[in-house]
Amino acid sequence: MIRHDYNRIDPKRRPYDFKKKQFAQAEYKQQDYAHRLNFYTLPPTAEITLEQFEEWAIQRLKILAELETCTFRNKTFEETTDYISKLLEKHLPLHANSSRSTTLQDERRRDHYSHFILRLAFSRSADLRARFARLESALFRIRLRTDDTRERQAFIDSLDLQWEKVGVEERRELAAELGAVLTQGLNNKRAAQQAAEEEMWVKVDWEQVPELVESRRVFVKKGKAYVPGKEQTSLVVGEFTRRLEAALDLTSKALPGLDEDDRLTPILNHLSNSFTTPDAAYSSDTPVDGLGAPTADQVDALSKHFPLCMKEMHIALRRDAKLKYDGREQYSVFLKGLGLSLPEALTFWRRSFRTTTDDDFNKNYRYNVRWQYGDVGGDANRRAHGRAPKSCQRLLTEPLPKPGQTHGCPYRTYARENLERALKDDMGVRDPQVLAQVRDDVGRQRYHVACNRVFEHLHAREIKKVKDENIWGAAELDTILHPNTYFKRSFLLKQLGQGGGSGAAIEVKREQDETMVD
Repeated sequence: MIRHDYNRIDPKRRPYDFKKKQFAQAEYKQQDYAHRLNFYTLPPTAEITLEQFEEWAIQRLKILAELETCTFRNKTFEETTDYISKLLEKHLPLHANSSRSTTLQDERRRDHYSHFILRLAFSRSADLRARFARLESALFRIRLRTDDTRERQAFIDSLDLQWEKVGVEERRELAAELGAVLTQGLNNKRAAQQAAEEEMWVKVDWEQVPELVESRRVFVKKGKAYVPGKEQTSLVVGEFTRRLEAALDLTSKALPGLDEDDRLTPILNHLSNSFTTPDAAYSSDTPVDGLGAPTADQVDALSKHFPLCMKEMHIALRRDAKLKYDGREQYSVFLKGLGLSLPEALTFWRRSFRTTTDDDFNKNYRYNVRWQYGDVGGDANRRAHGRAPKSCQRLLTEPLPKPGQTHGCPYRTYARENLERALKDDMGVRDPQVLAQVRDDVGRQRYHVACNRVFEHLHAREIKKVKDENIWGAAELDTILHPNTYFKRSFLLKQLGQGGGSGAAIEVKREQDETMVD
């Protein structure tokens, strides 16, 4: 006989206790940031909008991308700090308490969220995790070195790091050895020993500071490294990196649960793809100073300011009097970004297709040009703005061109011999050292870095001028991530090199007339 125990409580249907509060205290609240620096131990819990989620992450991504570019260009720590500090002030400011700024909490909140958002995006593979940890550590080191002395020490004290402080007696016993570390070979041993006794020292396992051991900036005894106060920055950065790497591993295990959120997944995928070459927008509504509204007749003269991708298509168009569809699309929206109007674009393409009859052009090509400009087809929003010029990221993530096609990024698609030929003949780059550096960049798939290296070589004199005379800052000379930005910066630099004003526009007209005569 089966006995039914109707008095047994089903654990899945536990009775509700109405004496308890129906709603517990909310755990999602704003955090208070006492320090400028952050080890990012606790995740943020307050609510933000999806727009803030993406915008803050992109701002931080720009900083990390520039940091990586500085590494690729072998900039010193001082050069990198000077360059990145200016970009931080623009994209991700983080002021000290002594600044008495009214936006401290908002700045630190944005910094906190942006770090964790990118942590989600870059935990998807071991390579992304390693790159993220390396760049975040570099950013933390810059901020730590540039922080107010008192506030930096207060932050370090708040971390409760497991360091063993060296007592007075031990400092006296090891004064000679510790003094040798401080003086780096100076002969005044007595002064060195006195300095060693007054210095604040800590002991850690030597494995925690391998870079200090390698450069002989610490004293090692019985497996312990004696670290002076001035070198404790490396110790803090090392602890930051260790904790971040452990946290990234944990985050990677929790990622599968995010796949169900169709709001965040596309954003995170976009951010992780942008880590190779960050995405960049370009507004064709922003005029280029000194250029005005370019005409179809001026395109040949302006092409000397084109990046390699657009110059190769321009040369192919002039040579063959045709471009396949993908090339026409890429080049058309680029010219649109230059400010070429729809009537002038139609004139330009009709003249370029010189072997094509009027009927054939109107039937097969005219509508496509109008569609790129938003004059026909699509919804109201697309008709109002047309197709946007393609960024470097889009060119690098689209399918590779097939034989006979000329679109895409030549640094990615050209064979080594063809790339060097194009750089020498079409861009005028003949410096063997620059060509070798470009080959190295391409071999490491740093295509946008190779393009920037070529730009800096071709505009070295003008870049030096705007730097020396403080005409442009770091924001105006950051890494180029868009073909139209390449053109605009090249045009403006050459204009400044010629003395500015309307001279550049006159020069363009003169070159255009000479081209037509030829």
